[in-house]
This record gives sequence, structure tokens and C-alpha cells, in this order.
Amino acid sequence: DYVNAAILVETNWSPQDILSHLHAIEQEFGRKRDQRWGQRTLDLDMISVDDLVSPDLKTYSLWRDLPLDRQKTQAPDALILPHPRVQDRAFVLLPMYDIVPDWCHPVSGQNIEQLIKALPEADKASVLPIE
Repeated sequence: DYVNAAILVETNWSPQDILSHLHAIEQEFGRKRDQRWGQRTLDLDMISVDDLVSPDLKTYSLWRDLPLDRQKTQAPDALILPHPRVQDRAFVLLPMYDIVPDWCHPVSGQNIEQLIKALPEADKASVLPIE
């Protein structure tokens, strides 16, 4: 089991600076980057920065469309924004909806409600609120 949460941050930092700070926080909590998608004490992801597509649409599309078996073993060498699998993850979209219900995916143009609606019901049902 794990806990997911979403926060909205306003900053003047560049996306790379934000990522560096997130990695430093993970390291403070004992995060080791030994295995891609391996167990971890803390995982902080940057999902989106305004409507930025980074580093470019072609690279973003390549990572978004990467087959699952390759996603498990390959990591990009650059920050990809928006997160290339945000549209596939109920555990990201549902908490995100709580804080930015008007968010739109900068590539697909779909709003967060449309993205959530497209997810499998089982995925949505597996995301439970903390009570």
C-alpha cells in the first residue's frame, strides 16, 4: 500500500530546478535510485508545469507511446513534461482533480474530467481516500 497526494506549487524556479529539489527531498528520506520502478521510501513526481511540453513534442510523444516493457527498463535522459503517463494513472489524476479540477492536458487538450472518465473503472475504484 502507498499514499498518493498532489500539490500545486507557485514558484519562479525552472522545471529542472524543481526536479533537483524533489530529488534532494527524496534522498533525505532514504530514496535510492537502484532499480527503475523499484520499491522506494518516497517518490515525488512533477506532473505538469503550466502548459509546457518539454523538451519538445516529438520527445514527449516518444515517451508517452513507449511500450510498457520498455518503460520498465528505460529512463529518459531529460525531464519529460507533462508526465508521459499522467493520462493512464488514476492514482495521479484523482488526487490532482481535488486541487486543479480545471487542468487540461497540454498535448491532448482533454480536461482532467475527460481523462478520468476514460480510465478503467477498476483503476478508479482502487484509489481510496484517507479517512
